[in-house]
Amino acid sequence: MNASPTGIRASRMTKLANRPLVVVPNMQIAYLLSEYPTLGHTYLLREVRELRALGWDIQTVSIRKPKNRPSQLSAAEQQEWDSTWYILGSGPLQFLRAHAATFATRPRRYLRGLLTACRIGRFHPHSTARAMAYFLEAVLAGHRLRQAGIEHVHSVYTTTVALIMTRVFDIRLSMTIHGPSEFFDPESFRIREKVAAAELVTSISYFCRSQIMLWSLPSDWHKIEVVPLGIDISGWQPATFRERPAPFELISVGRLADVKGYPLLLEAVALLVAEGRNVRLRLVGDGPDSHQLQERARQLGIAGRVIFEGWKTQDELRQMYAESDLCVLSSFAEGVPVVLMEAMATGVPCVAPRITGIPELIRDGIEGLLVTPANLADLASAIASLMDNPELRRQMATLSRERIADQYELRKNVQRLSNLFSRKMPQDRPASSPSN
Repeated sequence: MNASPTGIRASRMTKLANRPLVVVPNMQIAYLLSEYPTLGHTYLLREVRELRALGWDIQTVSIRKPKNRPSQLSAAEQQEWDSTWYILGSGPLQFLRAHAATFATRPRRYLRGLLTACRIGRFHPHSTARAMAYFLEAVLAGHRLRQAGIEHVHSVYTTTVALIMTRVFDIRLSMTIHGPSEFFDPESFRIREKVAAAELVTSISYFCRSQIMLWSLPSDWHKIEVVPLGIDISGWQPATFRERPAPFELISVGRLADVKGYPLLLEAVALLVAEGRNVRLRLVGDGPDSHQLQERARQLGIAGRVIFEGWKTQDELRQMYAESDLCVLSSFAEGVPVVLMEAMATGVPCVAPRITGIPELIRDGIEGLLVTPANLADLASAIASLMDNPELRRQMATLSRERIADQYELRKNVQRLSNLFSRKMPQDRPASSPSN
């Protein structure tokens, strides 16, 4: 008897999840981060810990400590907090000592870093003050790394600090650029200069790679590699499929801010309710637009149909996905949202805008529906069509989980990053060292 398609798919997904890892000898990297560990970037914590499992000696260096949060740190987050070096909060004496020692031992390089900061600030008072703060942070971080003998820095959301650091210290630089904010003003962000300074630049999508290429020199394009984000699919169990749910549960996860386009999503829910549809939306997250969005829901007459959940832990979020029938995003700009990956891994079909890297994650009509950004009618129509077609949702639920296992599985994609570190930045190669 032939195996069923479902059985074949399950077997294939198990093989992908259990694929053996290629462990490297213990090799040192400093991960330079803006705020770590934080609820908004849990994928970075998972990436760091997976790299350690592959043999990399990762020292996390965070510019600032995480801000106040609504939940306690998990055990993994507490471990990361305890082992991370924090730059801000080190105290003025540590800054003074680091800068004095650096100027005394490499005055020309120190002044080169200072000049780089001034150029980044374009000599305008406000932007130059911010760039000077980056310079102060870069010297303290670089000084401490030099004392520890760490010569490879991987920068995530801290590329300006990292760029200044390379001007002062003998540091081999790699970086990950996520987008889309880096592409709003690429000249001020100095993409060209950063790519030139780095030995490896990873992007999370081909769209992101195209934008980095657009703003960098063709001679540097060989440095730019696509390494998608990923999640551990084994931690996201399939939700129980509901054919005719009442109410039909929508979930949207993200920061309550302008870029997410949530007023548009609220209007879409109002249109669906006006059609007599029994639908409810759960907004998971918090942010500056929280009160404004709650007021807008009242104005639209759907306050009872929208639940503002606030931030949730990963365990709480898993449960909420399991109780949802559709994940919806209405964003105006995104990278490749991990929240969509999490929903797909749970077997929740998605409706999302056809922007940036999202079409690389969700194939329209296969794992979900893609809509024209800012098109209210298109958004409401896509939600309604999936409400009316349970068989299509069931098919999408299965294919979504397969898509994550095949293309966005954490271990496999971190292995790809590890391979790039080993191939493009071998530890026995000396860092470039401009004259002092």
